[in-house]
Amino acid sequence: MEHKAGSRRYDLDWLRVIALGLLIFYHIGMFYVTWNFHIKSTHSSSDFESAMKLLNPWRLSLLFLISGMAARFAVDKSRLLPFVLRRSVRLLAPIIFGVLFIVPPQSWLELIEKGETTSSYSNFYLDYISASQQYSIILPTWNHLWYVVYILVYTIALIMLIVLFKLPLIKTVANRLIEQSTKLIAKLLSKQSLSVAILLTLPVFIFYIHHFILRPSYPSTHALIDDWANHFLFFCLFFIGFLVAKSPLFWQTVDRAFKPSIIAAFFLASLACLVWYLESREVASNYLIVTEYISERLRKTAYAWAFIIAALAIAQRNLNKPNKLLSYMNQAIFSWYIIHQTLIILFGYYLTRQGLNMISELLLLITSTFIACYFLHEYVIRRNKYLRPLFGIKVNAKA
Repeated sequence: MEHKAGSRRYDLDWLRVIALGLLIFYHIGMFYVTWNFHIKSTHSSSDFESAMKLLNPWRLSLLFLISGMAARFAVDKSRLLPFVLRRSVRLLAPIIFGVLFIVPPQSWLELIEKGETTSSYSNFYLDYISASQQYSIILPTWNHLWYVVYILVYTIALIMLIVLFKLPLIKTVANRLIEQSTKLIAKLLSKQSLSVAILLTLPVFIFYIHHFILRPSYPSTHALIDDWANHFLFFCLFFIGFLVAKSPLFWQTVDRAFKPSIIAAFFLASLACLVWYLESREVASNYLIVTEYISERLRKTAYAWAFIIAALAIAQRNLNKPNKLLSYMNQAIFSWYIIHQTLIILFGYYLTRQGLNMISELLLLITSTFIACYFLHEYVIRRNKYLRPLFGIKVNAKA
């Protein structure tokens, strides 16, 4: 990712690695909370749910915003057709391979735990690849790889928009709209007294429309064809990332929002934690009901965006520099992402049947998952030129 000519945006690389790393911890957490997941620990409870709720509103939104920024830097370095062909191949290979070989163990153990099958894995796999619909889950499936599918679809949609805006008639109208909009936004953001307030409030309406207008009618499915509420939010953020990636004015405003965004995110998170604490103490009153109502809506809208801006501001100030660990993880994190959920489910299914206490089980699950991710990437995937493209790694990338 380029900020200036010859200058890489290491801060955005760091944020991508950190966000995907947190996603691994989040899916480990899903094994222990009461929410629906493929398999559950015998120690599942509501103990971790507060921490999960603080991650939930922004973790994926940040990833899609950064993905849009990455698309901008990549598009600017290549012609559109070669770019979309390279990106499609690079994302399609992990999707197809993942659906056929990485995800099936997740579905098998999920159905075993639900009591819907006692088949061996080899027998179940025949049902899986033949798209047997005798079970309560759709087969085959992409499970956690939906994120990669959505990035591929959004990239193609973005290129189609770019091509559309190059058509003569549309280009003339679009250029005028963009020119006027750019002037208005630049004028507003140039006023330091207003710029931070606009940055922290205007995009919140996207989150509001998603959570409280679209999502009641279109619940989250991650199934692509009927996931309209998520498409609205994630594509908007992807497109915003594409538009602002190289805007000096945007990044200057993000820097000015350093303290306000941190204060806003901290305040809203604290409000949510206070409400959850009072709930745990079974403090029931009309005041608490109103506070919970307000807190829930602020957490899913204003808090989510404030945290994203705070993350961008902190990273821009402190992480925009090269690092050996970053160089390694920038390549490794995607293969870790592809394999991590299958590892969590395999290890979790075994560990939770060993009679361990929760702390021992949790520590073993975290340790085994990350060690397995490292060794599989380092000694199996990264060193094999045939496996590398199946995990999103360029064949000619430095090994």
